[in-house]
Amino acid sequence: MVKFFGLLVVTSGLICQLYAQQADYNVLVNAYILKFKDIAINEMRVYRVPASITLAQGILESNAGRSKLAVEANNHFGIKCHKEWNGMTIYHDDDVKNECFRKYNDPLESFRDHSKFLTQRERYKRLFELDIRDYKGWAHGLKSAGYATNPTYAQLLIKTVETFLLDRYDRTGFVETSNIGLLDLNIAEKKTGPQEFIVKYLGIDNRNIYENNRLNMIIAREDDNLYVIARDFNISVSKLLKYNDLPRVTALKPGQVVYLNNKRRKGEFENHKVQKGESLYDISQLYGIRLKLLYKRNDLQIGAEPRAGAVLRLR
Repeated sequence: MVKFFGLLVVTSGLICQLYAQQADYNVLVNAYILKFKDIAINEMRVYRVPASITLAQGILESNAGRSKLAVEANNHFGIKCHKEWNGMTIYHDDDVKNECFRKYNDPLESFRDHSKFLTQRERYKRLFELDIRDYKGWAHGLKSAGYATNPTYAQLLIKTVETFLLDRYDRTGFVETSNIGLLDLNIAEKKTGPQEFIVKYLGIDNRNIYENNRLNMIIAREDDNLYVIARDFNISVSKLLKYNDLPRVTALKPGQVVYLNNKRRKGEFENHKVQKGESLYDISQLYGIRLKLLYKRNDLQIGAEPRAGAVLRLR
């Protein structure tokens, strides 16, 4: 009886320990989700990778942010170097010893590279034909395409999604953007250049920070003004005026581009064909080029406007 009682105590202790470990893991996972869910949603909006899948893969591959790769290399998705990688590296034992893995400056770079990794490889192409909310199809598709060698990888992804209700983020704020990458679609009518505004990260007050011509920019909201933007981003109003070629404080229109850095001397593209009703200022904001240099490069007098159909030099 004493032996049986002792065994019962030991067994009960082990069970309690397992429950405690599981509870601790759940706390860690929920903290990971809270930290990275907005990034995953933004990646879904731009690249059409379900947020649930991005989060589930991040949780599994990085052990909720605790793996060596995540801690030492900000690599949350176990992406190896491959021949095209020219960035930083770290070496880690995986399928074989001392394999080369990608290293990033911050987790945001890892999430963005994960999106690009999936969108730029032929073997994952069929996944993007699935409904954005079909996390089960994505899970099985990733396993079939060879993302991981674990034979139960699809089941692990699905279980993670369903345990932590990650599929709710696939339904949160998803907007079809016709591959433009804009969530504030007021400006879409004006966007005639070949480049995209890419969502870089989520800023204060749930503002999307876009990247254009290697610059940070936002899209003005209803009732926005320069004073509010200056406060939110800790930039002086005078600098915002300079960055956006504005002579004085003026009212902002919803959908207007506002740069948070000084615009560049040239654009990423060679030329732009002027559309009807488009001003040189519109074009300078569209491509992130300083207005004065755009005048000079195209032999235009300050204040002159190009005719519709004219081809402007951007570089």
